[in-house]
Amino acid sequence: MAIPLAEIRKAAAAIEGAAVRTPLLRLNAPEADAEIYLKLENLQPIGSFKIRGATNAIRQTSPDELAAGVVTASAGNMAQGVAWAAREAGVPCTVIVPDHAPQTKLAAIERLGGRIVKVTLDEWWQALTGYGMEGVEGVFVHPVADERVMAGNGTIGLEIVDDLPSPDVVLIPFGGGGLTVGIASALRAFAPQAKVYPVEPETGAPLAASLAAGSPQEIEYRPSFVDGAGARMVLPEMWPRVRDVVDGSLTASLDETAGAIRLLAERARVISEGAGALGVAAALSGRAGTGKIVCVVSGGNIDFSTLATILGGETP
Repeated sequence: MAIPLAEIRKAAAAIEGAAVRTPLLRLNAPEADAEIYLKLENLQPIGSFKIRGATNAIRQTSPDELAAGVVTASAGNMAQGVAWAAREAGVPCTVIVPDHAPQTKLAAIERLGGRIVKVTLDEWWQALTGYGMEGVEGVFVHPVADERVMAGNGTIGLEIVDDLPSPDVVLIPFGGGGLTVGIASALRAFAPQAKVYPVEPETGAPLAASLAAGSPQEIEYRPSFVDGAGARMVLPEMWPRVRDVVDGSLTASLDETAGAIRLLAERARVISEGAGALGVAAALSGRAGTGKIVCVVSGGNIDFSTLATILGGETP
């Protein structure tokens, strides 16, 4: 259930002037058994790839529908994307966030004009699966399952194959699957030989459990500094989409992810949040195999206190 290529191309035109074309850089990692490339979505105006899908969704929504404003449920990065696009459209934005969302991301939401509604993790999950929350008005932009959001994410895949026509493996942080489905849809069209592996933190890896069981599984989820990835389960509407476009999945430990953040800072002068470093962690471990491996560094919105702890050699 891939996103049609025509919709991804349409999204590329729709987001022009908002999202930037991010570079694909080779990582200096001679100790690895692969050529590791970094797709640096942390360089987007809001510090993450989410500006692509959010902008595409809102720019393709009619002014009449937008009149009451927009709503999303997000731990931070999608919220910033929706708030950015809503501000551009001149409409109010409300963001439903879980109470463990990092302060760096909350401050960015408010800076962009978003109104924050903080709820428990269970209430946030209900808002996500129920496409909104009672008493919160506006068009709900789903951070994962909206096809316009996935099409916007797919523009990353177009850029990857433009810069590296024959990647062997592409590693994508996995939270809800919208980024994976979008990028994989573009890769299936232009680089069908590439293996696509979503990467989850070991503290919340429902895709790994679901692929092993052959059906969606709910797992025990522990919040961590990898706040942009991991969940208690794969959304039912996303399961068939993800299953059909991936070649498996990988997980990374918190120690491996913290180590990848340190290496990115030391070798590439790149600041990555936890989710953004998952692919690099998996690639450095050797579990992703050899050849040309592209790691999608999905964002760089990390609390400075957390970053300082990691750069000091510890795992938060």
